[in-house]
Amino acid sequence: MNYVLLLGRIFYSLIFILSSLGHFSQKSIHYATSRGVPMAEFLVPAAGILILLGGLSILLGYRARMGAWLIVIFLVPVTLIVHRFWGMSDPVRASLQQVMFLKNLALLGGALIITYFGSGPFSLTKK
Repeated sequence: MNYVLLLGRIFYSLIFILSSLGHFSQKSIHYATSRGVPMAEFLVPAAGILILLGGLSILLGYRARMGAWLIVIFLVPVTLIVHRFWGMSDPVRASLQQVMFLKNLALLGGALIITYFGSGPFSLTKK
């Protein structure tokens, strides 16, 4: 059963590790600007670093609670600012943003669970 938790950590962390690289592109910065992110030129790459560190921390089980807090710090403003689906006039875009909003809530829930329970077995540290 210990392997199930390890597999869950691997799957969970991959979305953050893989998507972190896209945060350094002009396309991502322009998208964030269009969604109302202030100082996107600084904040988007900073968010990329944040989720890369958080994702690697969770993946390796090295200070995973701290890594999960990094993910929480990333997810809360991104969910509330970038994925505002309410009030959008285009129903297709609104529906897509609602799905992204709910996906982020699920990821936020997972991060909060890790902040409480830690990384579990097969970790570099248990804290």
